[in-house]
Amino acid sequence: MIDENVDIAQLIRKGGVLKNIEGKTPEEIYAKVCKMIDLPEEMTSDQVYSALCAREQVLSTAVGNGIALPHSRSPIIKEKKDQRICVVYLKTPIDMHAPDERSVYVMFILLTQNSQFHLKVLSSLAALFRNCKFRKTLEAQADEAEIEEQIKELA
Repeated sequence: MIDENVDIAQLIRKGGVLKNIEGKTPEEIYAKVCKMIDLPEEMTSDQVYSALCAREQVLSTAVGNGIALPHSRSPIIKEKKDQRICVVYLKTPIDMHAPDERSVYVMFILLTQNSQFHLKVLSSLAALFRNCKFRKTLEAQADEAEIEEQIKELA
C-alpha cells in the first residue's frame, strides 16, 4: 500500500533522474552521482558520498529485481523541503549482492530528514516495486514524467 502522506513523484522531481551512469562498484557510481545531483546549500557532494558509502559497507542496499535503495545510516537532510529521491539508471548493471542475485540496473538514492519519513518512503517504494508494470517502466529507463505517470496510475 502506497502511503498517501509520501509523495514519491514529488521527491523524484526534487532529486531528478540520471541515465547511463558508469561505474563498476557502488562507490564509483556514488562518486559520480554525488557530483551531479542538486543538493541543498548546506550539503556537499563529499558528505553525501561518505554517507552512502558508509551505509553500503554495513549491508548492501540492493533489494532485488535489479533495484537498489542507497541511503545514509542516519538522516543527513536538515529541512523537510530538501528531501529527495534521485533515480539513477546504470549504463551497465553491477553486482551488489542482491538477495535474488540479480545485478542492479537502477538505484533510488534516498535523502530524507528523519527515520520515520525514511521508513514511509521505503514502504511506498516497496509497494511500487512489487508492481510488474512499474518494474517494466524502470527496465525501459523511464524518464521523470513516465515514472510520475506510473505512480499516479498505481496510487
